Amino acid sequence: MFVTALALLAATAAPATPARPPTEVSAVTVYPPTPPPNLVASYPAAGGAVAPGVVVLKLTFDQKMLQTGFDLSAVEGAEPPPCLKTPRLLDDGQTFVLLCTLRAGKAYALALNARPAAEARNFGFANVYERRATPTSLAFTTTRDDPIRNLDAAMKLQGLTALEVPVQEDPITAQRTDAVQP
Repeated sequence: MFVTALALLAATAAPATPARPPTEVSAVTVYPPTPPPNLVASYPAAGGAVAPGVVVLKLTFDQKMLQTGFDLSAVEGAEPPPCLKTPRLLDDGQTFVLLCTLRAGKAYALALNARPAAEARNFGFANVYERRATPTSLAFTTTRDDPIRNLDAAMKLQGLTALEVPVQEDPITAQRTDAVQP
């Protein structure tokens, strides 16, 4: 009986399918298309006026951004704000901060991603998918009020914490400093 059941089962089984060869997979990762990032907020606000002195320029985009990309340049016919060279991306992944020192009663303007990618020092402001942000400009003025005299006061004015300071440590220097034993 057992042999008959086994023979019956073998006769009704589907024919064996030949083994399929492995599927080749490309090493390229394809991301869904994303719109270009846009500047959605800034300090100073576009067209706004701020007190002179120490100012933390803040640029917030609508998407997560690459830490290594930025392209800030002068607007033709306008004075760019005197700032450090490299902005810092905050932990939210969307906001860059940059330390500047502004004079009283001045008009300033700067351009973001105004240069073509090939001419920029780096790729420019871009999202995590490496899509460049829409070129834009930011113009603002300073008042003749008393200047902001230190970084702590400038950060407090914007509600920034000690972890959001606009100056980055050089990773090599930080490693050496961490390695020193007291």
